[in-house]
Amino acid sequence: MEAIGEMVKIIGIGGSLRPQAYSYQALNLALTRVQALGASTDIFDLRHMTLPLCNGEDEYPGYPDLVRLKESVRAADGLILATPEYHGSLSGVLKNALDLMSFDEFSGKVTGLISVLGGQSNSNALNDMRLIMRWVHAWVIPEQIAIGQAWQAFGEDGKLLDEKLSSRFDQFAESLVENTKKLRGIL
Repeated sequence: MEAIGEMVKIIGIGGSLRPQAYSYQALNLALTRVQALGASTDIFDLRHMTLPLCNGEDEYPGYPDLVRLKESVRAADGLILATPEYHGSLSGVLKNALDLMSFDEFSGKVTGLISVLGGQSNSNALNDMRLIMRWVHAWVIPEQIAIGQAWQAFGEDGKLLDEKLSSRFDQFAESLVENTKKLRGIL
């Protein structure tokens, strides 16, 4: 039973600090496709946020960006996490942001995962993010995106050059929105 006007809210979190990060290009493409399916979206750009380093405390006073991030993730229905792959895993900045949150924010959230690499595509960062999200009781969709040799994946206009990869973004967005609606009882 879908309520009229009821839509899912998807939050995107990018895990790079580089000014022209491919992970943010990929995240923006995914969010655009999720919006086209009727979801509302918001993005948390860690390049423009001041977050503490996680030290295991429950409280981090004096960090309004952290309060905003936690409240937004808690209120969201689903997430997209996008990271560059560094040394065979997710970026430290994304791991820190995830470590600053817990079950309160992530439990029951449907999550899609994206990684970008300078070399050949693999699933290392994706698998690590999948383990993290499972640990905090999130639901990770089976569709995931790894963009190898990211420096040649995007055109000057920011669009993907490979039609097959573009099609995978469509499948990713459809799965994320459909599964989020199912889990939230909106379908």
